[in-house]
Amino acid sequence: MKSLNEDLKTGQLKQVYLLYGEESYLKKQYKDRLSEAMLPGGDTMNYRYYEGKEADVKEIIDLAETMPFFAPRRLIVMEDTGFFKSASQALADYIKTMPETTYFVFVESEVDKRGKLYKAVKDKGRTVELGRQDANTLLRWVLGMIKKEGKQISQSSATYFLAKVGDDMENIHGELEKLFCYTLEKPEITMEDIEAVCTTHIDNQIFDMVNAVAEKKQRMALSYYYDLLALKEPPMRILYLMARQFRILMETCDLLKRGYGKKEIAQKVKVPPFAVGKYLAQGQRFTEKELRRILEDCAGTETDVKTGKLSDTMAVELLIIQYTS
Repeated sequence: MKSLNEDLKTGQLKQVYLLYGEESYLKKQYKDRLSEAMLPGGDTMNYRYYEGKEADVKEIIDLAETMPFFAPRRLIVMEDTGFFKSASQALADYIKTMPETTYFVFVESEVDKRGKLYKAVKDKGRTVELGRQDANTLLRWVLGMIKKEGKQISQSSATYFLAKVGDDMENIHGELEKLFCYTLEKPEITMEDIEAVCTTHIDNQIFDMVNAVAEKKQRMALSYYYDLLALKEPPMRILYLMARQFRILMETCDLLKRGYGKKEIAQKVKVPPFAVGKYLAQGQRFTEKELRRILEDCAGTETDVKTGKLSDTMAVELLIIQYTS
């Protein structure tokens, strides 16, 4: 990301960029910044955007061969095409000899780094992974936006805000906008403001529900479940998130036993570093045998729904009742 920022700052742009990873907000920001840098002033004559798996490689190459119209560059942006997971030999070969007036920006969620297209882009231009940001980076970003808005917030309140809304930057940005509107006449954002208008991220709601299961608080666990249903969360997605939560608990506890530190655990399990302590504390409420059995029962519940033995809503409810009885 540092090299990408340097390219944008100096104007020394590569001919091909690949932006990939989980963080949609950063991908959109850098896609827009690269587009503006390559075609200033909103030049639509020399800009083409392709999205999805229907993007045709032959059509893209034909367009790339066309000279730009009264401009130094033609820009082609391709998003979520799947080119970097399915073999795209023709495009990989073309990138090596593409005309100097044509520029490509690829935006993908997943890539195969062993693939020929990835290697061709890396040789010709720049590949940039934009994954979930760590807690310190997110905290600095949030504090910076709040300061830019002319408001104040304590570090403890900002940390609480992130714990509540999660680590997705797009979601964080939306929740901050709500806070700014709510505190329009106030110079400082407080925990009470956060509690009043910010939506608890579903992962945190699942975390609380699993806590209630661990404590055998059946009424509370079911209350969380009904709240999620009221928010239009499909029962099978709730089941998936429950299973994911129990899997994370098992993995974090196992890695801790094997001597890994919190930072290493966060990288291996793919959770924010600031959340590892919470997962470890919750994981200690279950034995390894219990966690394995719950994961097996989650898989069994999914099978019961798919084979029509139980409705999805009832199946998840029975699973919660089973482990809180």
